[in-house]
Amino acid sequence: MEGFLYQATIYLAAAVIAVPIAARLGFGSVLGYLSAGIVIGPILGLVGSETADLQHFAEFGVVMMLFLIGLELEPKALWNMRHRLLGLGGLQVVLTTAAVMAAFMAFGETWNTALAVGMILALSSTAIVLQTLSEKGLIQTPGGRSAFSVLLTQDIAVIPMLAFLPLLATSAPLRFSEDGSLNRHPVEDAHHTMSLVEGLPGWGVTLVTFGAVAAVILTGIYLTAPVFRFIHAARLREMYTALALVIVVGIAFLMNLVGLSPALGTFLAGVVLANSEFRHELESDIEPFKGLLLGLFFITVGAGINFALFFREPLLILGLAFGLILVKGAILFAIGRAFKLRRRRLMLFTLSLSQAGEFGFVLLSFSGQLNVLPQVLSERLLLVIALTMLITPLLFLLYDWLSKKMGDSGVAPREPDEIDDEGAVIIAGIGRFGQIVNRLVQSSGIKTVVLDHDMKTIELMRRFGFKGYFGDPTRPDILRAAGLDKARILVAAMDDPDAVIRLVSYARKQKPGIHIIARARDRRHVYALYKAGADDIVRETFDSSLRAGRYVLENAGFTEFEASRAEDTFYHHDRETVRELAELWDPNIPADKNEDYIARSKELEKDLEAALQALLAEDEEAA
Repeated sequence: MEGFLYQATIYLAAAVIAVPIAARLGFGSVLGYLSAGIVIGPILGLVGSETADLQHFAEFGVVMMLFLIGLELEPKALWNMRHRLLGLGGLQVVLTTAAVMAAFMAFGETWNTALAVGMILALSSTAIVLQTLSEKGLIQTPGGRSAFSVLLTQDIAVIPMLAFLPLLATSAPLRFSEDGSLNRHPVEDAHHTMSLVEGLPGWGVTLVTFGAVAAVILTGIYLTAPVFRFIHAARLREMYTALALVIVVGIAFLMNLVGLSPALGTFLAGVVLANSEFRHELESDIEPFKGLLLGLFFITVGAGINFALFFREPLLILGLAFGLILVKGAILFAIGRAFKLRRRRLMLFTLSLSQAGEFGFVLLSFSGQLNVLPQVLSERLLLVIALTMLITPLLFLLYDWLSKKMGDSGVAPREPDEIDDEGAVIIAGIGRFGQIVNRLVQSSGIKTVVLDHDMKTIELMRRFGFKGYFGDPTRPDILRAAGLDKARILVAAMDDPDAVIRLVSYARKQKPGIHIIARARDRRHVYALYKAGADDIVRETFDSSLRAGRYVLENAGFTEFEASRAEDTFYHHDRETVRELAELWDPNIPADKNEDYIARSKELEKDLEAALQALLAEDEEAA
């Protein structure tokens, strides 16, 4: 017990000291955790052999992180990512594996050893990259979403890699399994673990695996809500936390039983629960555990670096680490260019994924058990993976420096988001006017695509759970990406009157049948929007002013019914007046010089007075 308390004190104290210092210096929390591990491990020797065992426990931080990411993704959003998953992610895994394999074969390794190394080093660090992207607010940027797509593909790719590695074993004899297939089985150190698929034929393994995945999905859809309601009836706050942990740990255990990645299983569960009313409750319960376990994972990585081996072969280890970063970076840069990533988003995509990852430790350990890799090579690769992960925070600092250099006057302009969604309604502008429109329409069950050129507004909107895209709504390419060709309604709600006119005019020319609702600043703006082709025009202060006038009438002696009738009459009269006067308005003639416009305005004003007087007389007679 005393030993456990001593080790816990060492790990926690190291994190409390190192992480705030790293954050204050601008290095981020990940580098702080890694540095803390190096200090208490290789430098001071305060922790020892328990680090490897502790790392397996700390890997639950990665599992919980993917569960939380899944909660942020609706199944439809995941389906919309399929092209990036197969394209960006698939190409990265295949090309990196091939490049690393070719390099190691050039240095004299056999093809099966080189292929195993290629698969191990093709994977990037999900934990470090997503943690850093979240801290820097880059996860929702085009480069961040592209990086996430690759990481998700890599997590999925771990499954076939684990299945394929035994076929690369060199020192195990060939044996026929019960289903008649030819496999390699390690002779030594064979041991049995809990498994639902061990000893089953191929078709049985497939059925059990699909059954486990189906069980996760069906449980998330049909069983989670009743269980949460049952827990809610107990009114014990700690039971919510217990249930959240049961969901994550239970799914991870089930995935292990069928030989799948626990991270992939919990991610799938998160996606299934993304539309649940208990989503936010799950997030708040899991978040503290995720942060602590991830930090512990990074500390164990730092503490596990073998500096003795590094100092024996420093040039070789550094050459392998930086060579891997350069090779992966070149492949990522080429793939990003092919998928039209440019400037800052391309730099973020390239630099964030250039390292090896924590799943490399898993594959490396598995390869050692199967005698796929020599012991000396495994130790070197373990050090290379740890060093590249340690270098990753510095690559993010390089990205920050490059992004500043890419802009004018030292400030890089934000590039528009990549729009991967479509809806029946496009709302251009999400300020104080567009927010109310969007809330009403979305709450009524109608899908919207929101565009705005103010990144702070978009980020604020995202924090409240509303999806939006950064970009200039008047740009034709952004409108096309938002689905202008398929949308039925366009709401032009920007603050800039000229931008609203340009948007309405362009949309009307591109799609004559679309219904356009536009925000107008004043009456002259209304006339210009009618000429541009708007169907419905709303002056931003008209309705509020009209309501204020109604309150005046009620307090001046009118009944609520009379004031309401007067308000309604004024509203309909003004709409007809504006339509008629729009035909007489000429932007090239000042309003006080347009005689026809002035004369008709006076006539229409007298008509309004007459209508209101007649209405009042009618109400008095009825009374």
